[in-house]
Amino acid sequence: MTPINTPKTLGPIETNIVARLTYEKKTIVTVEDLDQLFNLSPADRKQVVFRLKKKKIFTPIKRGAYAFSPLEAGPAGTGVDELLIPPLFFPKKNYYIGYSTMFNYFGLTEQLFQTVYVLNTSMRMKRIMCGISYKFIRISENRMYGLETIKVKDADVNISSKERTLIDLLYFNKPVGGINSAISIFTQVVKEQKCDIKKLIEYAARFPNITTRKRIGIILERIGVSDTALRPLIKSVQETSICSLHGSRKGTVNKKWRAIIIDSQQ
Repeated sequence: MTPINTPKTLGPIETNIVARLTYEKKTIVTVEDLDQLFNLSPADRKQVVFRLKKKKIFTPIKRGAYAFSPLEAGPAGTGVDELLIPPLFFPKKNYYIGYSTMFNYFGLTEQLFQTVYVLNTSMRMKRIMCGISYKFIRISENRMYGLETIKVKDADVNISSKERTLIDLLYFNKPVGGINSAISIFTQVVKEQKCDIKKLIEYAARFPNITTRKRIGIILERIGVSDTALRPLIKSVQETSICSLHGSRKGTVNKKWRAIIIDSQQ
């Protein structure tokens, strides 16, 4: 049987484009890349893209962006780094990759997760792209902080910082087995001084979910973090209503953190 992708199946223009993209080590190709690298008219570009899609050399990600599989990759194609796809959807950079994707990235858990979480201010979507499951979650603008930019190949990718990831871990704890498991991971990282405590407190004090702020304050206090260091976090909950951290009104009221806790609660 003749392989799907062979030089004989490509015309001269297609052969030149595939060779150049292979040389440039492209894994994702945009219309802008094609315009920059090749002198094609819009009509010719459209035809080339159509033919390369048909031959499975281009796999659509979104309008104007494609995963590129060079000839030597064979019928299975080339894998695309999962972190490279989200930036294509957000030219204004109003997103970050977070939640369980970053739990893995920062080594907070050895468990492998199947979904890449993309938090952003404009889009809700579930989609499989290039064989990878993505979930786009729309959040409010006041949760877009504590982020950093990393380089993946030649692309800038927004992710949650380690400190912000720890806060998200307590808030979005289901992937690691629930709140008790999340608290254990959080506590170990802080005790081993594997994060910036000052940043962690600063970011926690800004987090919109009040219960998460209180939980972090109690955990840090029990670890031995001083009230002086905790002052921004204490101040952030002073005028809030008393709430339960375990789903019941039974327990002891912690007046400093304005929370109902149980003695065994971490």
